[in-house]
Amino acid sequence: MKQYLVTAYDYTDAEAFNRRMAARPHHVDGAKALKASGNFVVGGAMLNDEGKMIGSTMIVQFETDEEMEAWKQNDPYITQKVWESVDVKPFKVADV
Repeated sequence: MKQYLVTAYDYTDAEAFNRRMAARPHHVDGAKALKASGNFVVGGAMLNDEGKMIGSTMIVQFETDEEMEAWKQNDPYITQKVWESVDVKPFKVADV
């Protein structure tokens, strides 16, 4: 499987945090499904200095770039306009 580092930053408009909180249960359910299928390695929210969620970082793995892209485009944080920018890089978890 190919591994990917996903770094996503939230929109910064006045309603951005409310959109995140509304979409969060669906996003977490999706992460649980990814974990059950072996596609989720690790992930979580990035926080600002006040401890408020401002983005996400995940390491995921898929057989193909197309599968990864399909997951990304269908994640609630994309479809509900939580993530403004998403950077995906090839990644390799250290085998220690």
